[in-house]
Formats: sequence, C-alpha cells, structure tokens
Amino acid sequence: MPLLVPLRDPAMTAPLLDRDGPVTADPPVLLDLLRYVATPAPAAQRRLGYLRDSIWLQSRARRCRAAWAPHLAASRAVIKEAIRTCARRETAVVLGSGLLDDVPLDELRKHFRRVVLVDAVHPLATRRAVRDCPNVELLTQDLSGAMALLMGEASELDPRLPAVCAEAETGLVISANLLSQLPIRPVARLEGSRRPIGTWTRDDGDAFGRRIVEGHLTALAALSAKVCLLTDLDEEEADREGRVQARHDLLYGVRLAKPDRSWIWELAPFGEAARGRRLLHRVAGFWDWRA
Repeated sequence: MPLLVPLRDPAMTAPLLDRDGPVTADPPVLLDLLRYVATPAPAAQRRLGYLRDSIWLQSRARRCRAAWAPHLAASRAVIKEAIRTCARRETAVVLGSGLLDDVPLDELRKHFRRVVLVDAVHPLATRRAVRDCPNVELLTQDLSGAMALLMGEASELDPRLPAVCAEAETGLVISANLLSQLPIRPVARLEGSRRPIGTWTRDDGDAFGRRIVEGHLTALAALSAKVCLLTDLDEEEADREGRVQARHDLLYGVRLAKPDRSWIWELAPFGEAARGRRLLHRVAGFWDWRA
C-alpha cells in the first residue's frame, strides 16, 4: 500500500471531524512532528502535502492495525501468487511501496535479484526495513503524473512510470493499492484552487481524476513485464445499523475486469472517521492483470 497519498477520506486531510459529535484522535502529535522533520522528502512533496499525508496515514495504520490486518494479508497473498507465477525473475518493481505492510518484501528479495521500491515519499520505517537489504533500492518519484503540473513546472498531466519498469530485466511490476490514491491529492488541489491549473479548472475535478487513473492503467498496459494490480474500487459509508449512507466511486468511473480475488477492507472502523459510521472499501486483486 502506498501510504503516501491520502485515501479519499476527510480524516486523512484534516483533523478528525464527526458529524455525530467530536471524535478524539490519538495522534501522538510530537511523534508525528518529529517524523515530518526527519523524513527525507523533496520540496515538492512537502509543499503539496504528500509528506504530511504519509505521516498521518502512518498514524491511522497504527490505530487501525486490527481492522486492516485481513486486507493487508489478502494483498500480500495476491502478490505472492504473482511472484510464484512470474517467469522472469531479474527485477521486480513495487509502485506505491509505502510502509511495506501489504508487500511481502522477504519473498521478493528471495526470488528476484533486484527489487525497486517506488513512492513519492519513503517513510522512515521503510528506510530502516531495507537498510540492510543489498538487493533493494528506493526510488522517489511522483506516480500520478500531476506533481509537475501542480508545481507550475508543466502545462499538462504526464502519467509516466519509472524507466526501470520498462527495462528488459524487469519481470514483475506491482501496483500496490495505489491506483485509487493517485488522484486524491491532485484533485483536492485542483478543486481548492481559484485559478486554473494548466488547462484544468476547479469544476474539472472528476475528469481530472479519471485522467490520472486512466493514465496509470495505460502506462501499465504498455509494459512487457507481468503486472500485478491491487486497488480499491469504491467506498461505502455505513452506520451501526448497516445502512449505507454514502457511496463513492474511487476510480472515477473507470471499470476493471473481474479480479482474481476481491475482498472488503474496513478502512475506518467506528470511531475513526466518525462515531456512528465506518468506511468500507471494496478491493480487487489481480496477480496477472493482463491475463
């Protein structure tokens, strides 16, 4: 899981608010502040909020570790099947490596000569985990194709993958619970802007998000390597009686084929985003997306 860009949840981009009354978050503010200061990140990631989102998501992952455990285990299982059935085992690339909670790093290290972890921000925990792994590399890169546009350094989206994904030695590329997260920070930035960003205006949020999702899938489809795709598809907001209060399409209308495996991820249990509501994500796992 990337754990780099916020999930589509107000609790990830603002202090916890509860429509049923205040919720007391448990973020150890000082610890989060220290992480923010100590985590290496380029200026763009800091300015656009990617580093802050990463720190907040680490706190949520800690608070919700019991609720997230089945999702993380299912994600690792899909990746392990992709590894097992992969013919070329020189290089494996993980897009959206995050905290590595959903990535079976030991399996990748065992079966591939080289493992490249790609993310916009690499948390301190991940840096520590790979410090003594000589065949693991960290690559810091924007995967949404929107960062340069948001920084005023480009005139349009440029959803490209790292060059290592297209190298002849690369046998497996894993998009790890990343796809639905890619548009969130860019769309929020666009919709909050009083001025156009490139050719996009604040009224273009859905089209902008869809373009980012489509761009990532198009880039994956162009690879010769095997592609393992994990992504959440939609979100349900349910109350304690099980009634669905709201639904959100996390892929902006983009539809995927039937996955090899699917499951429900309890992203925010009762009391996390709201006392009387919880957030449930439907997740799709493809160990060979183009098969």
